[in-house]
Amino acid sequence: MPPSSPTACILLSGGLDSVLSASLATQEISPKIALTFNYGQRAASHEIAAAKFFTQKWDIPHHIIDLPWLGEITKTALVNHQQSLPFIKESELDDLKLTQESAQNVWVPNRNGIFLNIAAAFAESKGCDWIITGFNNEEGTTFPDNTDEAIQTANQSFEWTTLNHVKAKSWVQEMTKEVMVKQGLTLDLPFEKLWSCYEGFEKMCGQCESCQRSIRAYKKNDVWERMKKHFCADV
Repeated sequence: MPPSSPTACILLSGGLDSVLSASLATQEISPKIALTFNYGQRAASHEIAAAKFFTQKWDIPHHIIDLPWLGEITKTALVNHQQSLPFIKESELDDLKLTQESAQNVWVPNRNGIFLNIAAAFAESKGCDWIITGFNNEEGTTFPDNTDEAIQTANQSFEWTTLNHVKAKSWVQEMTKEVMVKQGLTLDLPFEKLWSCYEGFEKMCGQCESCQRSIRAYKKNDVWERMKKHFCADV
């Protein structure tokens, strides 16, 4: 990108949503820094490793931000190992009642709101114009903090809380996972380096909602045979 192009701070979990959004955004925006959060989630080490791979590929600084207190106040299965993660079948992914129940079982209090505000502080300090997120249409149906309305509301707040009026945006906001995989194929995205599972096993569990959504998208784009070895054998 030319030196005069806008600059950005990337929120990077190492999953399909955030990696693809950043890959698309960096065609028009220069990234200055990427942030990955560790709040005690089961897959933290895998998410950090995946994010690190892409920041090294893009040659940008990568900051890992520990938020132990967020894990301490989170009671849901995403953090609490005493609770079982909700499993869902591929055939149930469009059942709004079931997916809303699944979302509640992995909800982290104000997680995306916290992430956005921390990113806004980094963006302002670095003189960045944008925060790149991976919010998307598919997850927005059950996670209200993934919607375009959530981003617009945050941006209204940043008008008051940042001097440079940084703005957040997702380059995959209107996409489903199927469309994201299709877009990733056009960019030759290394799907094998992503981590999109709630669990922290050696391989992705293939049973949690996040895995099921990825698997469905891979199947619809004819890349499941290539990807299935990265999921547990009993998938």
